[in-house]
Amino acid sequence: MSVGAGRITPPAGPGDPQPCPVPAVEVLTPRDVPLGGPRAMTVRRTLPQRSRTLIGAWCFIDHYGPDDVARTGGMDVAPHPHIGLQTVSWLFSGEIEHRDSMGSHAFVRPGELNLMTGGHGISHTEVSTPGTTVLHGVQLWVALPGEHRHTGRDFRHHVPAPVHRDGAVIRVFLGSLAGDTSPVPAFTPLLGAEIVLGPHATTTLDTDPAFEHGLLVDQGSIRTDGTVLRGGELGYLRPGRAAVTLVNETDAPARAVLVGGTPFDEPIVMWWNFVGRTHEDISQAREDWEHGTRFGVVEGYDGDRIPAPQLPTTRLKPR
Repeated sequence: MSVGAGRITPPAGPGDPQPCPVPAVEVLTPRDVPLGGPRAMTVRRTLPQRSRTLIGAWCFIDHYGPDDVARTGGMDVAPHPHIGLQTVSWLFSGEIEHRDSMGSHAFVRPGELNLMTGGHGISHTEVSTPGTTVLHGVQLWVALPGEHRHTGRDFRHHVPAPVHRDGAVIRVFLGSLAGDTSPVPAFTPLLGAEIVLGPHATTTLDTDPAFEHGLLVDQGSIRTDGTVLRGGELGYLRPGRAAVTLVNETDAPARAVLVGGTPFDEPIVMWWNFVGRTHEDISQAREDWEHGTRFGVVEGYDGDRIPAPQLPTTRLKPR
């Protein structure tokens, strides 16, 4: 197998046409999406896309900010439901107040993981706090495997200690990286970490070859495998890597979130805030939300819940 300039080319057999080069890093660009109903803020979504639905069990990546709250009003996401997934909240700046239907009341702050499990059904709210001037972070979802997708509600909070490595500061919020392991349990093998690379820093991190990975660049630019990823872009790295090298070639710090996991081999149906396996799963969850059953009640939010949109006229198909 020949490697060059960030591309891997499989060998051709005798008489075979030369295959097209396969990018070592697949670059996924974001699209703007309004989040949260009538008082929506705009987020940049890089997963899912038509070309890629999952990276490991990670099925959703939203990236927002830096958002001037005085100008935009910040985040105010009214009560809404989830099934079949976990939400992972990670901030770079600002503060978000979280309430859910199992009675959790917590604050999302920079460098602190908030993970909510909504297997059979949960509802929650997310509101930026009055003291927040700049809101900036990511919201990620993890699809639950079939045997656990009806699990009970849960909420976890974890503050990872920073790990310093070759000019990089790493905070591991799920899984293991750079000699640190998060105590937060996962239902499939996962990795989630924030990485800040100092100016002109290069760091090589050992990774599990069974994992596929995604590198979301938040600020600056980072080169990996010959490909430069710029702010807002998500780089997909296929399984088979025992290490990932990240390079910041600029005079300013660069920041990224690295996610990963073993390929998720179950097809999923993903619609609105639900992850199921069939059209019927989604239809039933929507009906339960509209009729006020299954998802519980979020206490302490001043406002109405978000109504479910209409289902499409065609059947939802697994991806």
